[in-house]
Amino acid sequence: MTPVRYLFGITSGLLTLGLIVSVSASDGRPGGDDDREHDRDRGRVASGRFLFEKETFGGNGRTCVTCHTRDTGTISPEESRRRFRRNPSDPLFLHDGSDDGLGNGATRMQADATVLVTIPLPDHVSLADDPAARSVTLRRGVPTTLNTPALDPVLMMDGRQPTLAAQALGAIHDHAQALGGPTGPELERLIEFEKSDDFFSSPALMLYARHGRVPALPPGRTESEVRGRRFFEDVLDFSDLKHGACATCHAGPMLNQTNAALQALVGVPVGTRFQSVLVSEFNAAQNPVHDYVFTNPDGTQSHVVSPDPGRALISGIGQETGLFDNVNAFKIPSLWGVAKTAPYFHDNSAKTLEDVVAHYRNFLLLASDLDGPGPMPPFVDLTPQDEADIVAYMKLLK
Repeated sequence: MTPVRYLFGITSGLLTLGLIVSVSASDGRPGGDDDREHDRDRGRVASGRFLFEKETFGGNGRTCVTCHTRDTGTISPEESRRRFRRNPSDPLFLHDGSDDGLGNGATRMQADATVLVTIPLPDHVSLADDPAARSVTLRRGVPTTLNTPALDPVLMMDGRQPTLAAQALGAIHDHAQALGGPTGPELERLIEFEKSDDFFSSPALMLYARHGRVPALPPGRTESEVRGRRFFEDVLDFSDLKHGACATCHAGPMLNQTNAALQALVGVPVGTRFQSVLVSEFNAAQNPVHDYVFTNPDGTQSHVVSPDPGRALISGIGQETGLFDNVNAFKIPSLWGVAKTAPYFHDNSAKTLEDVVAHYRNFLLLASDLDGPGPMPPFVDLTPQDEADIVAYMKLLK
């Protein structure tokens, strides 16, 4: 799967500056208002592309494309290792891309492609092992920009940034350590570029963004793909809970929200965007664990022992307010283009789609075992064939 390629290259200094003069192809005279508006839009997108790919804003040498690569919108361990072999001084390995956050070591980036993200602690949250700390540094993957800027208003894995402008400013200052900028107009052009045709995984997703044409689930061609499709159909099938099992959290046009079946089964409201699927609980990435102390409004305290509490550090709520939606919960990602955006989960603990489905087998064994260690077996137990079918189908979601 190849994402839609750049339509507007920077072919001259005039185009870079957006100083395009519209000329009629038929007689050489200046074009009409529509032509001039089209050329201005092209110029703004080209300028935004320059800001995304080349502008460092006086920082540590990083640009947006340092971490949000052209093909995947993110960074993978394989890409990190290639870049380290090519240039150990690549800006990718500076600052929060280094092992200690001070520019020393590149082991973590090459192994897991995670960066160090510092999250302020809410006033009523502390660390049991360091009560004076007012922030915590966590290891997280780089969210992909494919399909996101134009189609998903929920930004960052914990939803902490309210707008694209806030997200861009945060990245420029926190990750690129910019000494200045961007200006207001520069930020506008950067956002325009992030919503341009370059950032879609397929023409179908572009059509949805531009014209509201909802992409349909592909029917599947092979027997494995057809079997895999059943897991993603938005249904509630009491006779076979595997049917639609993936759609419970991957429904809606972008395959990134909970559906009515999950509400009927466990009471999670339709359209929820944050869920825990036990990634922090399993901690396959073996990240450092903290004991987070939440002081509740009534003065009682609750503890969350976790490598990354996710949404709870943004909501400030350390108790479960609904099944899986707060403590250790993260944004449900879109599955469109998923084959291109490895690694997966907030901690990049799943390096392949096969790893993702293996995780979900373990998750579903626990989540669908209503009597715990009792005699009744889990309702959903994925077989090796099920896992292969799900992977085969996810590769169709372009």
